[in-house]
Amino acid sequence: MVSPGGSAPATLGTDDLDSAAAPDGQLTTHAATRVTLEGPAGELAALDTGGAGPTVLLVPGFTGSKEDFAPLLDPVRAAGLRAVAIDQRGQHESTGPEDPARYSVPELATDVVAVGRRLRAEGSGPLHLLGHSLGGLVSRAAVIAEPGLFDSLTLLDSGPAELTGPRAQLIGHLAPLLDVGGVDLVVRTLAEMEADDPVRATIPPATAAFQTQVLRTSSEAGLRGMAEALLTEPDRVAELTATGVPVLVAHGVADNAWTPAAQTDMAARLGARHEVIARSRHSPAIENPDDTVAVLLSFWTGTPAAAAHDEQTVGAQS
Repeated sequence: MVSPGGSAPATLGTDDLDSAAAPDGQLTTHAATRVTLEGPAGELAALDTGGAGPTVLLVPGFTGSKEDFAPLLDPVRAAGLRAVAIDQRGQHESTGPEDPARYSVPELATDVVAVGRRLRAEGSGPLHLLGHSLGGLVSRAAVIAEPGLFDSLTLLDSGPAELTGPRAQLIGHLAPLLDVGGVDLVVRTLAEMEADDPVRATIPPATAAFQTQVLRTSSEAGLRGMAEALLTEPDRVAELTATGVPVLVAHGVADNAWTPAAQTDMAARLGARHEVIARSRHSPAIENPDDTVAVLLSFWTGTPAAAAHDEQTVGAQS
């Protein structure tokens, strides 16, 4: 889930979030243009800041959308990088197949590779990839499948393997709810669960309504397939390490999906740069965008482009 919902950990309260959170969250204004990009399973909706230099491809998590990166878009563009944020297949404004099996991590990764190839052809500098939560697992799979395409990978509040703990238990209830009442029942159930959440109460009504609309417009098959992917993803840290692609592991200080300890261990196993983002849990791009942008730009601007990209390597896999 992308909204800062769920019970707030003792180490992070609502006041801590309010001190840094983007007031409009996913509705933060920006100058990016709405575009569509072709993916293997259909058109993918995207926000594109434009430009032909270094490029950043941003991939959202489960029940998320391209707007989860709204507070980052203008600052990244101002730093001289092109930012492209997508809705994954079946999310919000992107089309998607009706078969849940088409939403596995390897399937979703084919979309990231397809968009990456296009951006690589259009740009004149490095191509950086960032995946948030489930988007991190998908982006990891894309890098493993085609490492020559990407100059760096950022895993933002994502883990080494399947999701465990309270959020996994919540996602495990998704399929039965969909069986009984479809996406509408999921929306109503989550609203009831979040009614007494003090953090949810701090979200502006228009932003909360937008988050609900994103969930309501999600593909039922996509929700089923992505939920299964979150609960079954194997540990692929060794495979990612073997690609040699530079990695940043960044997460909120009180992430309530994959634990900070699990992500710290993953960073050590990867030999990756590791950054902890203050005053945030699972959605630092929304909860603390200023510190998130600073962490990301430091990594991206300090990562040199690969000396050369072998065109056969970059285009070898579909």
